[in-house]
Amino acid sequence: PKTLVNLVVKDRTISFLGCAVQFFFMCTFVVTESVLLAVMVYDRFVAICNPLLYTVVMSQKLCTMLVVGSYALGVACSLILLCYALNLSFHGSNIINHFFCEFSSLLSLSCSDTFIIQLLLFIFATFNEISTLLIILTSYVFIVVTILKMRSDSGRRKAFSTCASHLTAITIFHGTILFLYCVPNSKNSKHTVKVASVFYTVVIPMLNPLIYSLRNKDVKNTVSKIMNTKLFPC
Repeated sequence: PKTLVNLVVKDRTISFLGCAVQFFFMCTFVVTESVLLAVMVYDRFVAICNPLLYTVVMSQKLCTMLVVGSYALGVACSLILLCYALNLSFHGSNIINHFFCEFSSLLSLSCSDTFIIQLLLFIFATFNEISTLLIILTSYVFIVVTILKMRSDSGRRKAFSTCASHLTAITIFHGTILFLYCVPNSKNSKHTVKVASVFYTVVIPMLNPLIYSLRNKDVKNTVSKIMNTKLFPC
């Protein structure tokens, strides 16, 4: 909300507490989304490779545990980084060269030694990326092999179409995170970092309804009816 307000007002100040809260929620949702993308791949793996066992494997209990676990990991990572950040000292310049309280931009203002917290950020980001990407790549290898074994062309097209939206989200999201946080001592300019941050904070959430919802037949039919009603009213 604060970021949206800053787009239309001249006074773009934020309190230190507000900045900390903004970072906490941003970090929580970013980590959670990366894990949920891996969970979604596993869901597609079961649906395509073991369709007859889908309802047994992807039970309601397992789905609940995966969602709760994703948010728990996001909250844990955020709290650890936030606790370290709250102990930093800030003197002099208090202008964050970013459109939100991005962590590396916040650390650049500190006069304390930030080596440990930067190392933690790198470890968390790298571990999260490697583990989730490993699950994603492994699952898609089995998915592609299963799809290629299908005799029906329509079945193949449907399976690939199901995975296309998810692959789009993965490419944009993980590509940006790898570019920003998984390269130690990155020489990326501040402008480049801000542009890249737009993708995982603005572009992906904006595209999610188009990437996922509009592939649903019910949603397509509803949108089609609304468009026909507005374009060709009775």
